[in-house]
Amino acid sequence: MNNHYDLFPTFCTVDITKIRQKMKYSIVILFSLLVFSSCLNRPNATDQLKPNMVFILTDDQAWNVLGKDGRYEFMKTPNLDRLSREGLVFENAFVTTSLCSPSRACFMTGSYAHTNGVYINESSDPDPNVPFLPKVLQDAGYETAFFGKWHMKPGAEPREGFDYWLIFDGQGQYLNPPLNENGRDFIEEGYMTDILTQYVIRWLEKPKEKPFCLFLWHKAVHAPFTPAPRDSAAFPDALIPEYENWYDDMEDKPEWLRRGWVYGVHNKKWKDSEGKPVPDKIDPRPWDPKNPKWMNYLRAMLAVDKSMGDIRNSLEELNILDNTVLVFGSDNGYFLGSHQRGDKRLMYEESLRIPLIIRYPEMIKAGTKNSELVLNIDVAPTRIELAGAEVPGEMQGASFVPLLKNEVVDWRESFLYEYFQEPYAPGFVTVAGVRNKRYKYIEGPDMINDINELYDLKTDPGEMHNLINSPAYQSIKSEMISELKRLKIETGYFDPEVYKE
Repeated sequence: MNNHYDLFPTFCTVDITKIRQKMKYSIVILFSLLVFSSCLNRPNATDQLKPNMVFILTDDQAWNVLGKDGRYEFMKTPNLDRLSREGLVFENAFVTTSLCSPSRACFMTGSYAHTNGVYINESSDPDPNVPFLPKVLQDAGYETAFFGKWHMKPGAEPREGFDYWLIFDGQGQYLNPPLNENGRDFIEEGYMTDILTQYVIRWLEKPKEKPFCLFLWHKAVHAPFTPAPRDSAAFPDALIPEYENWYDDMEDKPEWLRRGWVYGVHNKKWKDSEGKPVPDKIDPRPWDPKNPKWMNYLRAMLAVDKSMGDIRNSLEELNILDNTVLVFGSDNGYFLGSHQRGDKRLMYEESLRIPLIIRYPEMIKAGTKNSELVLNIDVAPTRIELAGAEVPGEMQGASFVPLLKNEVVDWRESFLYEYFQEPYAPGFVTVAGVRNKRYKYIEGPDMINDINELYDLKTDPGEMHNLINSPAYQSIKSEMISELKRLKIETGYFDPEVYKE
């Protein structure tokens, strides 16, 4: 058959066979180029087996400040609630030191404060001899990025272990914050939570040659409680429900707690109160269901929830959501009026308990809940195991990967809590304690006419009745004291004397 067709005059005859061959080769080359280009923007075949990781941390968020928990019925957090439905909720997640810098160091090192060297907020960065999560992940082939609140050593300069760095110094500020991006200082107009989220999404959209681990550590909802301008008038008719343990007169609690409550816990006020009379109990104040401070705290959570939704949507649009371990938690809890208090630091439940939610459908069945005692020091070894790397033996936390898989395993029955007195707020004295699934024992410094604390969390979840001198609980008291001693020995606990001054 003649393959030459006189479509035009004879001088324009076309060889169809040759054209078809050229088109065939062109398509093959084009396809190869597309595949090659795609590979440039993706991890290699080995790295593709490793999950990406996103770790979102709030600041001072009480464990029950989520719409799903129902305490604040007027506050809706649909994106965080969705994360809970799609992932695993740890119902008994705790920090080992309820304070910003020490807790953050625990998340990053998998070790207690007395081991990683970040005892108080006035500390430096973690001890460089202690395993450091971002560095371990870099060595395992991960690209790492940090956004938000570092709050360990003062200064915003980049730290080792991160390929990308965007933070603010110290506590930062909510509106028009000064930021540092990879060593460059500048001021960004806008609201902090929104700004950090926008930078995260831009970073996610850039081509990646490796699996990544991204840390977004918000300033919110730390004081001064400042909602996004769009949320400043939210909940106009809302009433905050009174905490069951609001009327704590502290009569059976240590004297140092009442002294700090009456005279103040901060430096000069605490020092000036030395030798002054301390009342046997505290008179209750009336509950204010419209407390403007607490209202703004709750309003500030709305931007955090929006941030979660925006980041989730970005991961989904990039088609990497289901291969990403998405973690949400807080650096510590917060007293939103319980025990007539704000702040954290103390070893009561509202202070040391945190929200902890993880989504990873490759491993986690949607809607799972777990009641084991998990700690902030467990997060680093867990992430390292998920990355396929070897967990450093020096880490004191335990990987909870088996719990993510819903496996039945031997798990801890108790844990050590520690808090070290710091110059900023010496009215919060050094304490160590132990909590198991039912009881809590808190041991303060040796003081004249002072007592330690023992609580039965089953019969007294609000920790209103100190059982330290109850005849019926003396055997429990002895067991808890022994357990505290065991944990101190096991973890190499010591009280750094320099911070007592």
